[in-house]
Amino acid sequence: MRRADLEHLIRASADIAADDEIIVIGSQAILGQFPDAPADLLVSVEADVYPRRHPERWELIDGSIGELSPFHQTFGYYAQGVQPGTATLPAGWEDRLVVVSNANTRGARGLCLEVHDLAISKFVAWREKDQAFLRSAARHRLIEQSVVLQRLSVTELSTEQHRRIESLVSETFRRA
Repeated sequence: MRRADLEHLIRASADIAADDEIIVIGSQAILGQFPDAPADLLVSVEADVYPRRHPERWELIDGSIGELSPFHQTFGYYAQGVQPGTATLPAGWEDRLVVVSNANTRGARGLCLEVHDLAISKFVAWREKDQAFLRSAARHRLIEQSVVLQRLSVTELSTEQHRRIESLVSETFRRA
């Protein structure tokens, strides 16, 4: 996915949900802060989104421009409508959202996770694709270990989860 593709998804999601603010929480949120992110961070063909003011309308987005929809078949990318709370995020994440709004979004605002908040969600999920994303983000120096650890300290998790993720952070940066 490219930044223009994300902008298209923001515009389409805003139209479908009748909400001019769309939260972008998945890996492609990186395009908010880094419009020209390295290619190995842009392998996903989906953007995980939900309408900020009408989060219950996530299903409308998913059903209209989601996976296997005519939109997906036409453009080769799609919006994955998700519920708020899908991603585990650190305290204060909403204050750090990166705004994407321009002529291509027709004024709708895509509110993308800041890269370190995105990293926390990926460390919590820890799927294979998340691991590859995190190693790449660390290798390209788009995330800083100290900031990730600070954000982890304000993320609501069990003590055991905190310890496990601290180890994963150290290992990820060492291997990057």
